[in-house]
Amino acid sequence: MNISINLKRIIDDSYSIHIGELPLLEFSGKVAILTNPKVAGLHLKTLLSRISAKEVYIITIPDGEQYKTLETIEFITDRMFDHRLNRKSHLIAFGGGVIGDMGGFAASLYNRGIDFTQIPTTLLSQVDASVGGKTGINNRFGKNLIGAFHQPRAVFIDPSFLETLPSREFGAGVAEIVKMAITFNRDFFEWLETNDLHDKTNLSVAIQKAVETKAAVVEEDEKEQGLRAALNYGHTFGHVIENETKYETYLHGESVAIGMIMANELACECELMSREEAIRVKELLAKYALPLSYEIADVEKFYQAFFLDKKSADSAITFILPRGIGNVEITDVIEPTTVKKILSIFHSVNPNI
Repeated sequence: MNISINLKRIIDDSYSIHIGELPLLEFSGKVAILTNPKVAGLHLKTLLSRISAKEVYIITIPDGEQYKTLETIEFITDRMFDHRLNRKSHLIAFGGGVIGDMGGFAASLYNRGIDFTQIPTTLLSQVDASVGGKTGINNRFGKNLIGAFHQPRAVFIDPSFLETLPSREFGAGVAEIVKMAITFNRDFFEWLETNDLHDKTNLSVAIQKAVETKAAVVEEDEKEQGLRAALNYGHTFGHVIENETKYETYLHGESVAIGMIMANELACECELMSREEAIRVKELLAKYALPLSYEIADVEKFYQAFFLDKKSADSAITFILPRGIGNVEITDVIEPTTVKKILSIFHSVNPNI
């Protein structure tokens, strides 16, 4: 005997991304704000002045990628239980990418899923991490290997929060903007080469272009079955770097910048990108004081770490490589000897790369 359960249905998870001054946010149920001490000290008063709700609670966790763990998720959900949140309650992720990833993941788990809103306060989270519903945490095997797709109800991007952003955090966000341009928009890349993002007007334009790019990709491939994987350009290498350095040496965007340099070397070797284009990318990243090199201690160990990447399957490693500037190729047919040849260049850092 066969018994079938028909669960075919259409789910509308559409939401809006508001870029500009943070509006008044009204909630009918309880609201919990997840943040960290630094963001709370700088901006929590502003956020609270924009919220209308019967009850508002603050959940504060330490700042840093090293706290993006199951233990922290348990702490967050315990506080949600302490405040007796229910399925009609709402979680606001108020901070950078770490807060957004963990807030979304906690919201996806609590009572089997409650609504949450992203209010990103770093450039990286505004242009990339807050959009698309990817949530998760790290473990000893790698970055974001435990998580869920859980779309926010809304995203509010207020560029005024960036006025207190440290220069390294700013550069980390620029790396993600450059990533979008290299993979999908050559005109945007050329615009970035000639416009300084320290200018507020230019920055607003760049944020909008990056978010529009990310939104278009997510609409076409929400669960990263194809096109969306292209947004991981630089991340395959960068995630290994982050894991090797225990998330303490580089910001995420800094690791992505190094990862793009490594991916470009592989792309040049595979004749997908010219040396001139690779130099242009390096020069653009250098304008924002991003790190451009990393010394690989053990090439074989670094290579084996690729197999834990979420995009890889069985014995094939998936690489996201630029096909020139403005286009991208997703491939899993690159020979191990070719990959290791490129990794060997970084085994002893070559300043001429």
